[in-house]
Amino acid sequence: MENGGIIREKQEGVTVLRKNRGFTLIELMVVVVILGILAGLIIPKIMGRPEEARRLKAKMQIQQLEQALKLYYLDNAAYPTTEQGLIALVEKPTIEPIPKRWREGGYLEKNRVPVDPWGNPYVYISPGIQSTDFDLESYGADGEDGGEGKYADVENWNLEGA
Repeated sequence: MENGGIIREKQEGVTVLRKNRGFTLIELMVVVVILGILAGLIIPKIMGRPEEARRLKAKMQIQQLEQALKLYYLDNAAYPTTEQGLIALVEKPTIEPIPKRWREGGYLEKNRVPVDPWGNPYVYISPGIQSTDFDLESYGADGEDGGEGKYADVENWNLEGA
């Protein structure tokens, strides 16, 4: 039972009175200081790696596009041509060869082809130059073929090295 900040409890048949206290100002300040120290250590590490995060996102999107292209292939016995492009994953192609068993609703979630993390469209070539099926790549931060470091391309045939 609580009465004016005093709690009455029964412990082993004896009524014990104890005062219900909240946190003291010092306890709250210690918690705030600890949280500040943790934030000071963690946030710079996260904030200092946006380029790495973009490259990881590009790799993940390329893998998702590869899976969608493989589903398209299973339904239609061929990959979309370069001219049909990745849009064939969300809209039935009107350019030959027109797929006979194109899946209603398309092959990508949200029914849209993603752009790379730098805001550029993915480059799709089928049949591929590096692969017999298709090549899929992002030109990276500079939006141009080739480059090194943060400007390096992210390619489906070289995802480990990207």
